[in-house]
Amino acid sequence: MREFWVASGHHLTHRAEHGGLVATPELIMAYLARPELMPPTDACEAERQLHASLLANPLRPVSSADIAALADADARENWTFMMNFRDRLIAAPSLEALYTSLARKGAGDLPPIFVSQLCHLILRNALEGCDDPYTLRAAELFYRSQSATVHDGALLLADAEVVEAQQHAQHDMHASPLTALLQPHAFGEMDVMDDENAWSYWSRSDAHAMVMNIGGNPKARAGLCRVIERWIGHLLGIAVNVETVAAIEDRDWRWFVGLDSEGTRIGNALWNGDALDGHTEERIVALMRLNIEDTRLVDERVGNKPIYLILAMGGDRVVRVKPQNLVAGLPLAATADIA
Repeated sequence: MREFWVASGHHLTHRAEHGGLVATPELIMAYLARPELMPPTDACEAERQLHASLLANPLRPVSSADIAALADADARENWTFMMNFRDRLIAAPSLEALYTSLARKGAGDLPPIFVSQLCHLILRNALEGCDDPYTLRAAELFYRSQSATVHDGALLLADAEVVEAQQHAQHDMHASPLTALLQPHAFGEMDVMDDENAWSYWSRSDAHAMVMNIGGNPKARAGLCRVIERWIGHLLGIAVNVETVAAIEDRDWRWFVGLDSEGTRIGNALWNGDALDGHTEERIVALMRLNIEDTRLVDERVGNKPIYLILAMGGDRVVRVKPQNLVAGLPLAATADIA
C-alpha cells in the first residue's frame, strides 16, 4: 500500500477497533516539538521546566497555576490553548468523535489550526487505501487554503501557503514582478496534475506542490466528490452520492450546504431568489448535488430531494473550505441513528 500525508502524524495515533483514531503520548510529543511551543532563548525558567516535564511525560496534569507562572503573556496563551487541546484529545473516545462534537457545538476558543490538523488526521484515516491521486489532491482543500487563478480558460487551485512562499522567494531573488509573469506555468514551478504526472503525487503529497485543475479536468472534480462521500461516510456513517452539476436548475430545491463562508452567502442569496451578478458567479468554484442513499435518515422537509453543495472563493481569490459544514449542515432526521 502506498503511503501519503506522513506529515499528518497518523502514524503517531492508534486505530481502534471502531475504526477511529485514538491519540497517543507520541502524538502529544509531536505537538510539543512544534516551534510555537519550543521555549525561546529568552524564555523564563518556569516555561523551560514546563516544557521539559511534558517531554518526559506528555500526559502529566498541568494546572492553571503552572501556566500563570509563565512570565510571557504569549507563552501563557499558547500553553493554555495547547493544554486545552491535549486534554480534549486524550479524553475523546476518538479523534473523529472530537471533531464531530466541535463541528456541531462549535470550537469555542480552540484555534482554527488545531481543527485543521484534526481534519488532516481524520481524512488520512478516512482515505486509507485510496489509490486515486486526484481524490487525494482534492482532499487537501479540506485542511489547506487554496489560491485560485484562471489559466488557459480553466480554473486552477494551488496551495495558498506554497504560492505565497514561492512569490516571496521570487521577489527576494529577482526583486521584479516581471519574473513571475515570465514563469511558464500559472503558479510558477508548480505542476498542474494530469494523467501524465499524477503518479508522482505519492512521493510529494506532503509538499502540496501540485495544482488542481478543477475547472478543466473532470477527474479533479470527481475526486472532490469522492472526498465528500468518504468524509461523510467516515464521520457520520451515512452513505451518500455526490456529483458535480453545471447549475441549480431544480425549481423546488429544498436544501443547500455552503462549503465555505462565500458559498454560504451565495447560497442564501439564491435561496432568497436574488439574481447573481457576473462578479459573484465568477466566485463559484464548484456546484455539486448530494443524495443520501437511505432517505429515512433525511429530514422530512427534504425527503428524496437532492442537497446542493456550493464551493466558492473569497474576494481575495482564496478558497477556504469548512468541512465541518458537511457534518453540521446536512438535513438529517431527528431520529436518524448516526455516528
